[in-house]
Amino acid sequence: MTEQPIPPTTDPGRPPMLGSDDASRSTSGRPAPGDVILELRDVHTYYGKIHALQGIDLDVREGEIVTLIGSNGAGKTTTLKTISGLLHPRMGSVHFAGRDVTRTAAHEMARDGIGHAPEGRRIFSRLTVTENLQMGGYTRSGREVAENIEHVFSIFPRLRERAGQRGGTLSGGEQQMLAIGRAIMTRPKVLLLDEPSLGLSPILIQQIFTIIREINAGGTTILLVEQNALQALEVADRGYVLQTGRVILADSASALAANQDVRRAYLGEI
Repeated sequence: MTEQPIPPTTDPGRPPMLGSDDASRSTSGRPAPGDVILELRDVHTYYGKIHALQGIDLDVREGEIVTLIGSNGAGKTTTLKTISGLLHPRMGSVHFAGRDVTRTAAHEMARDGIGHAPEGRRIFSRLTVTENLQMGGYTRSGREVAENIEHVFSIFPRLRERAGQRGGTLSGGEQQMLAIGRAIMTRPKVLLLDEPSLGLSPILIQQIFTIIREINAGGTTILLVEQNALQALEVADRGYVLQTGRVILADSASALAANQDVRRAYLGEI
């Protein structure tokens, strides 16, 4: 089905936002989220002359799962790359854990508490599962790496079974587990997940989203980009709708799931 654009708000730079009561209350039954840990203000990111993000404002609170939804090319992946330091905005600011990290390099962001599982998995196909995980923990000490590998194996028992197997020989679902496992090797404060269900069967999608809930329940804040908007809104506390590089809607996940414009554009309803 062709996605229909959602009419922007009267001021596209300031989409409708949650009230103070909604912002402090989890819609999923989990404890209320804490303080803002991640904040983007008026972020403009470019690819050469292409203006990909056009004044993005968003925030994520400790303990939340927040999702970004929108059509291909809306700016979701660019937003995650801007947060993790793979891209730097030309204008605007990114704050993480109370610090301005707008110009911080990606490896420093990984060291300081941002984990990023990119779209397409991007594992090291010639390295074993264990070696991939070791690469994810390169900023940590040897003892900590070993402890964190055990932590990943406790979340993904299948990876323990495949510990000596090369990444490129794993199934699609196993590769996605490995990509997420590698991203949490630093025990990040915030985990960025880009299309974790891409190319997976319905059964594996359910498994991945169950694991996402478990990771969050263990104390990791999650910012999720997911083309399967219905699945994303079911697991998230709040969400932002992106369209052509702008946030056009922001609300609780339940409110977005009930929004008729969102349902028509992204949830497959006509």
